[in-house]
Amino acid sequence: MFRHQGKSRTLKHNLRIATVLSFVAGIVNVTGFLAFHQLTTNVTGHFALFISDVANFEFWKGTVYFLYIFSFLFGSFLSSFLIEKFRENKKGNVFILPTSIECAVLIGIAILSNVSDMQYPDVIVCLLLFAMGLQNSFVTKISNAVVRTTHLTGLFTDLGIELSQLFFPESHPNRKKIKQTIKLRVYIICFFFLGGITGGFLYSNVGLKLNTLILGAIILGISLFYDALKFRLIQTKRKYKQRK
Repeated sequence: MFRHQGKSRTLKHNLRIATVLSFVAGIVNVTGFLAFHQLTTNVTGHFALFISDVANFEFWKGTVYFLYIFSFLFGSFLSSFLIEKFRENKKGNVFILPTSIECAVLIGIAILSNVSDMQYPDVIVCLLLFAMGLQNSFVTKISNAVVRTTHLTGLFTDLGIELSQLFFPESHPNRKKIKQTIKLRVYIICFFFLGGITGGFLYSNVGLKLNTLILGAIILGISLFYDALKFRLIQTKRKYKQRK
């Protein structure tokens, strides 16, 4: 799920990582919004508000939206930087570190919410956007830009285009590939929605508040462990066959 790249990557791999990460993004999106009334998985709305404040010469007021945007950008940059650095050194799974950092950020925010009064909510929003920048960057690199999990605008655009292509088989004969891509996008949308429903229920009805983020971190951690375990088992089987 995390290791396969390029030609070795299949629809099955993309579906697995799409369901996991879009579910986590849905949890973060709703939890962040309920806690701080801010979007924490994308920066489209923040950019519009930033431009609005700059246009009204309210530069200081617009600074917070600039920091939101920068946090997402920095998360994306750091994730890609670490992946490229580890790839150069050829040290194991290059996606472990950015995924682990995302887990640490989510758990850290949850712990902080239990020991302090959260006097600086903008800082927490920046951290959540940083975590989502990390995630969006590494899933983009893993899937070669096929999977995006933190926002749905481009996803719905692509889905609309691909659905329209089904009506023109002569212009788009590779219907199997189009249907596979549509399936992938539907999975992402459904699991983002499911993650949001789960996050909202745990935050409001169960009363977990920001501790809801721990569920996202647990899911990421289990996914990494499962991926590593499966890889070890495959390696062991190959060694056993070679000896025979």
